[in-house]
Amino acid sequence: MADMLKVVAIPLDDIYVPARLRKPLDPKAVEALAESIVEIGQQAPILVRRDKERFVLVSGLHRIEACRMLGETTIKANIVQSRKH
Repeated sequence: MADMLKVVAIPLDDIYVPARLRKPLDPKAVEALAESIVEIGQQAPILVRRDKERFVLVSGLHRIEACRMLGETTIKANIVQSRKH
């Protein structure tokens, strides 16, 4: 299991966000995360699962948007085994 939770850098463009996770974003939370990432780096990796040629977001939409706001092209992520819902 330790192998599964190895942090990897994934291109933001390779991450699909399912409709159920596209809830309204809190702009203040995204901005605060962006400031934190600038100051101390991304502390918590997002969670994604593999789906053929792409990755599907499991958790971390605000972190993705904060990285996009900063002009990042990749994000730290853990690849997990997750059932489709």
